[in-house]
Amino acid sequence: MAERVGVYVCHCGSNIANMVDVEEVAKWAGKNVKDVVVAKDYKFMCSSLGQQMIEEDIKNEKLTRVVVAACSPQLHEKTFRRACQNAGMNPYLFEMANVREHVSWVTKDKAAGTEKTKALVSAAAERVKLQQPLEPMFVRVNPATMVVGGGIAGLQAAIELADAGYHVYLVERSPSIGGHMAQFDKTFPTLDCSACILTPKMSEAGQHENITLLTYSELEEVSGSVGNFKVKIRKKARYVDYDACTGCGICTEKCPRKVLDTDFEVGMGYRKAIYSPFPQAVPRIPVIDTANCTYFERGKCRVCEKVCATNAIRFEQQDELIEVEVGNIIMATGWKLFDCHKLPQYGYGRLANVYTSMEFERLCNAAGPTGGKIVLRDGKTEPESVAIVHCVGSRDSNHNENCSAICCMAAMKFGHLVLEKTKAKVHSFYIDIRANSEGYEEFYQRLMEEGMVFVRGKVAEVTDAARLPSEKGKLIVQVEDTLVGRQRRIPVDMVILMGGLEPQADAKELGLKCGISCSMAGWYTERHPKLDPVA
Repeated sequence: MAERVGVYVCHCGSNIANMVDVEEVAKWAGKNVKDVVVAKDYKFMCSSLGQQMIEEDIKNEKLTRVVVAACSPQLHEKTFRRACQNAGMNPYLFEMANVREHVSWVTKDKAAGTEKTKALVSAAAERVKLQQPLEPMFVRVNPATMVVGGGIAGLQAAIELADAGYHVYLVERSPSIGGHMAQFDKTFPTLDCSACILTPKMSEAGQHENITLLTYSELEEVSGSVGNFKVKIRKKARYVDYDACTGCGICTEKCPRKVLDTDFEVGMGYRKAIYSPFPQAVPRIPVIDTANCTYFERGKCRVCEKVCATNAIRFEQQDELIEVEVGNIIMATGWKLFDCHKLPQYGYGRLANVYTSMEFERLCNAAGPTGGKIVLRDGKTEPESVAIVHCVGSRDSNHNENCSAICCMAAMKFGHLVLEKTKAKVHSFYIDIRANSEGYEEFYQRLMEEGMVFVRGKVAEVTDAARLPSEKGKLIVQVEDTLVGRQRRIPVDMVILMGGLEPQADAKELGLKCGISCSMAGWYTERHPKLDPVA
């Protein structure tokens, strides 16, 4: 018995109709596609009237299959399946052709767009005839959850789940949970102490009976199916017995090897070859840095082993592969800072007193290398003038086209800290101020009242080449001030580069392991902001 197919082509307002002759596609489908008995177009198929049209046609025309040519199935596939089900048809005998993202939004040729839409509609009509009715089935879902990433987002997710009675495996690649927030001094716009917010959550996660901490570990493999995943996790060797170590810190104190800390202190301070990232680390189990440990380099030293009262040092320890079963996986892998070396015109790495935002975070942190004193690279001179450069590596077609969203507010926070701790004058160079959340605009107004000078313009160059006597020994910020319409050269003692936020280098690889798609920029794709705004 031949199928009876209904084809519906959506205008999507003008989103589709601007580049596709929707009426022509509907007429063509009714005449040329086999087994199509109803072919219609409508302004908004997803509206209640559009859905009602489908429901009535299923009942009146005895339709056995339905095709809707509209937007992405991610947006409205559930909507149309529900309409089919309401009319008594199996919802899985519905097919959706994406002619918005795949046609109208990617072409400027209306005739070509119309022909491609005809082809997609024809293909969808042929495919839907091969589909079989399906029935939902219920499967047992493992209540345990794995959270990948132990920063503030991952911590909050883990604690909320654990408090609800579910077991959580919290996987973090660093030796301690805490993430970037552990490096910060204050948070905007309230200027609350970052550690005061973070460390109680770290402590709670470390002691919670429903949370298993897997720090210094990485996700290796995910298999299984929805609700029942088998996950392999690589626990990297710490060369310290987790159970025997008491976290006393004697091994770190006595270790003779001091190396530059390029991770937590971002090159602004030093640590030992056996170390915990910071004093409040959770867990308080140190890690041996084999690349800088004298024993692993030359087979000598072993001071940490000699001074350890509990004999917790294990030079022979190997990576361990463990397997856990979970029903849910939360990806909270965070971000990394744009490499400011990629913009040599700003002098980072060449001019001593040019800092990245993370370097300045450590500089003004009370637990940082200078004890919170804002000084130049010589370690003692307080700056008399500071420039803060926004959008370094973001909103830039050569690097990251997206806005990083937090840089404007972080720059204002830095301005406040400089004004609070020094007598320096602060210039903030911005493209646009984006203060669009609760309390942000008020913080912006506060900074202007405190005396922070805002200059609208993208900085062209930071140089130490003086043209005037007043510029000697200074860093000169060359910028076009677009509000006054002229070029300006502003001499300062310190420059802070607000580097853009980028996805982690292995975000796409992790996404593939977990079946999560990424945007072209590498960020994990979120649910549609209009249909699921808090997802």
